[in-house]
Amino acid sequence: MAEQKITIWFFIYHLITPCFVYSLAEEGNKGYGPVFEEQPIDTIYPEESSDGQVSMNCRARAVPFPTYRWKLNNWDIDLTKERYSMVGGRLVINNPEKSRDAGKYVCVVSNIFGTVRSSEATLSFGYLDPFPPEERYEVKVREGVGAVLLCEPPYHYPDDLSYRWLLNEFPVFIALDKRRFVSQTNGNLYIANVEASDRGNYSCFVSSPSITKSVFSKFIPLIPQSDRAKVYPADIKVKFKDTYALLGQNVTLECFALGNPVPELRWSKYLEPLPASAEISMSGAVLKIFNIQYEDEGLYECEAENYKGKDKHQARVYVQAAPEWVEHINDTERDIGSDLYWPCVATGKPVPTIRWLKNGASFRKGELRMQSLTFDDAGMYQCIAENMHGIIYANAELKIVASPPTFELNPMKKKILAAKGGRVIIECKPKAAPKPKFSWSKGTELLVNGSRIRIWDDGSLEIINVTKLDEGRYTCFAENNRGKANSTGVLEMTEATRITLAPLNVDVTVGENATMQCIASHDPTLDLTFIWSLNGFVIDFEKEHEHYERNVMIKSNGELLIKNVQLRHAGRYMCTAQTIVDNSSASADLVVRGPPGPPGGIRVEEIRDTAVALTWSRGTDNHSPISKYTIQSKTFLSEEWKDAKTDPSDIEGNMESATVIDLIPWMEYEFRIIATNTLGTGEPSMPSQRIRTEGAPPNVAPSDVGGGGGSNRELTITWMPLSREYHYGNNFGYIVAFKPFGEKEWRRVTVTNPEIGRYVHKDESMPPSTQYQVKVKAFNNKGDGPFSLTAVIYSAQDAPTEIPTDVSVKVLSSSEMSVSWHHVSDKSVEGYQIRYWAAHDKEAAAQRVQVSNQEYSTKLENLKPNTRYHVDVSAFNSAGYGPPSSTIDVVTRKAPPSQRPRIISSVRSGSRYIITWDHVKAMSNESAVEGYKVLYRPDGQHEGKLFSTGKHTIEVPVPSDGEYVVEVRAHSEGGDGEVAQIKISGVNGEKQIGQRFQIAYMLIRNGQILNKECPQHQCVIQMDVFLLFTRPAEISAVQFVYCLLDMVLLYLTFSGELSSGPVPAAPQDCQHQLQAFLCLVFNSKLSSKLGPALPINHAGMKD
Repeated sequence: MAEQKITIWFFIYHLITPCFVYSLAEEGNKGYGPVFEEQPIDTIYPEESSDGQVSMNCRARAVPFPTYRWKLNNWDIDLTKERYSMVGGRLVINNPEKSRDAGKYVCVVSNIFGTVRSSEATLSFGYLDPFPPEERYEVKVREGVGAVLLCEPPYHYPDDLSYRWLLNEFPVFIALDKRRFVSQTNGNLYIANVEASDRGNYSCFVSSPSITKSVFSKFIPLIPQSDRAKVYPADIKVKFKDTYALLGQNVTLECFALGNPVPELRWSKYLEPLPASAEISMSGAVLKIFNIQYEDEGLYECEAENYKGKDKHQARVYVQAAPEWVEHINDTERDIGSDLYWPCVATGKPVPTIRWLKNGASFRKGELRMQSLTFDDAGMYQCIAENMHGIIYANAELKIVASPPTFELNPMKKKILAAKGGRVIIECKPKAAPKPKFSWSKGTELLVNGSRIRIWDDGSLEIINVTKLDEGRYTCFAENNRGKANSTGVLEMTEATRITLAPLNVDVTVGENATMQCIASHDPTLDLTFIWSLNGFVIDFEKEHEHYERNVMIKSNGELLIKNVQLRHAGRYMCTAQTIVDNSSASADLVVRGPPGPPGGIRVEEIRDTAVALTWSRGTDNHSPISKYTIQSKTFLSEEWKDAKTDPSDIEGNMESATVIDLIPWMEYEFRIIATNTLGTGEPSMPSQRIRTEGAPPNVAPSDVGGGGGSNRELTITWMPLSREYHYGNNFGYIVAFKPFGEKEWRRVTVTNPEIGRYVHKDESMPPSTQYQVKVKAFNNKGDGPFSLTAVIYSAQDAPTEIPTDVSVKVLSSSEMSVSWHHVSDKSVEGYQIRYWAAHDKEAAAQRVQVSNQEYSTKLENLKPNTRYHVDVSAFNSAGYGPPSSTIDVVTRKAPPSQRPRIISSVRSGSRYIITWDHVKAMSNESAVEGYKVLYRPDGQHEGKLFSTGKHTIEVPVPSDGEYVVEVRAHSEGGDGEVAQIKISGVNGEKQIGQRFQIAYMLIRNGQILNKECPQHQCVIQMDVFLLFTRPAEISAVQFVYCLLDMVLLYLTFSGELSSGPVPAAPQDCQHQLQAFLCLVFNSKLSSKLGPALPINHAGMKD
């Protein structure tokens, strides 16, 4: 009885289990666990915000639809409270408060497949308090001394402030340069040395981009104290600290120094060049490294220097990284009872730790391995990698499947081919969970592992040394605790593929052709293909068609032709003859002789001022001995590589070291080496590391020493600055020596800027136009160079002391005046300056006109009408301006009339045209009209004949050909007014008009455009009146008549009046016809002039 119960339960178990598994599989195919599409992010809520709410976003896709809940600082949020609302997964907090709502938020999403947690998001409250109301103390600093104005920003969050400084009033911000710097670390304003122009009131302006708020401090008065400027050595006050940066971030380092003169700033990295992505600001005070990488880590140095001294500062930059996935988990299916290793690897600095969540709850740490999986192991898993710089999540779903073996999706091949004597693998891959046990049969014979036959763990059957006897039907049986299944295929044998003519080794020179033979035999029922590879890489004949060609004309022949052989084509070639069943291969070597390969391992040693030692390793000789080496060099002054001088001068092919000589001291160099043999010159080596030669005293003197001129009591000395290649060392500058002619002792001054070629010596006791001897030499930190040749120059002459006399001003119009004067007697005068300014303006706003010393007068233009002006004249030379003459006051004329003349008629009378216009009336603020100017010119030209008249009419000749333009403008003492113009036609134009007029008029009088119901004499009379009316002034006579007559002819053509067809219905009376012409030609302008004789009605126009 007990055995019978066991048998029944066993039967029920095997009957139900497949249905249960199938149900799970169906549900799994239709649904899946939550997958985040949007997760909450860190949010800063301004405390002063008027929004009244803040939201945290969370959105996930899942089937069935998921549910959402939120946690704050690991405590569940009670979403039933009125303070919270949720739309989908989006959490809205109403009237947020810092004490209750600040913290870390997590969104938790669930459905029947499992639960996942979002990444943590911080809600913080941002603020920027105002500056204290207390007044700031004034700062008094001697001119030439450095100054620091403290910002002392108010309490704030977050710490992402930006700083600027106001000068005297908003929004006048200080422009930063080499002398002034605002630190974005503490907001302080640094002035390297104070000048008199720095006087003013300063305010620190602070902005918080996170909460879009700005505040500024009380003004700080800065009062420079006048003093004889002293020089001070460089003193670094802004010092960057040890910096920790995250991989890929942008890093900013600040460095600024006080000193007089303004120190030069230089940046460097200890024992390495600055990163390629580094940029130095125009002032030199900021070094920015963009997209920082691990190799950019190191010790950075800022050096400040002026000719009084130098200062250095060093700090280290560390590069670390937030976690980043190397390999993360993905949705996975596993058979029930199988094992799971789920790799989850992240990189970062420090190395991230790994922990796991399952369905939102803590699961385990480190790597995840599970054995003998059950349905309880299914769910949503999260791998979390974190270090001090961040945290990242990888989410995936684990599904556990169970099913009996089935071949429905992957049955065995019905026909399997195997080559005689070869090896065949018959695959057996049913879908089954857990993994089934496999067995094979051939026909009715059960197969077991032997010397020729082997059953693999994955179910595949392997047979080696296939013979004819192995042909037949093979069946694979698969069975697990859920059920069993089998699948059958037939094995057939084919002839083996063999290489019958293998490729042979070939030896060629670069540029020649080479042939590799390859012939094979194969089963005639199968297709044969040839595959060629070079050093294990298959040759792509389409991409490499310029060099590789295959013989496809002869069957079973895979011959390879290599055209124009290059060094890269050398190596082992393999020919593979292949069918769908088997393949056969044979190899041969191609030796290519050519120019040598590039040398390697270049090292620069024993660096001196004009020489360095180089060592290198031999490159490949490409089967032809190296005969010599050539060394080339390049500096930053040029991108061109040049052959370098060496010792020995000829470097033989068996050498691996040499000395490069005749280099420029204190110059950055790169070197490369080129090898040569009897077959040519090879490719150059990779450039060496950039080095700088040692410094040496300059050995070149500045050229073109001269000077002279300048302002009162000045001696100006000039020279041509030496180019960078002649600096030979650091701290390069010039020593300028000068003395009055005949004296023994030379005075010397130092110019520290290497780009400057000018020095001005001021001395109030210096007599003008005194002869001086001057010379200049260069210096650097290694010593002084030679002096230039001595030049003779003269100190500046005095500015003129005489005042120009007999200054007079004549007003020409409303916008012009003429100024004249008598010359002064001083022979040093180079010219005269005329100043003029309106009486309501300040003298500082005066405009200036300069003329040569040959001029006695000049014209001032573009003046304002009816305006009082002050005018004076002064002489000038290279030393400055002399005293001005007495100021003369003049008033410009009133403006010319703004109204243009209205031309009312243009009538031809014989050989002349009579042009008439209305009188122009000037307004109260305009000059009275004195007459009219008339310009008579060909159309398209600017020059013509000018007439003047006091009348309102003028006669001009009829043009002989083409059209002429008549321009009329009013004339007054204030100048000429606006222009009115009219075009008149020449003789040829009148002939054409006459011909058209005769044709149209004849047609009108013959009744061609008349309706049968319209009395003929009425139309003719009205048309005559129409033609005799004066045309508008805007339209020339030629245009007027052309338009009218062309419209008549067009009307006749389109209406059919000139054709032999029937007469179409015409408008009700002749007025309508005339009105239509008038509106089309003149846009109703002329019809308004015709008055009652030709009344216009728009209803008629529609006809």
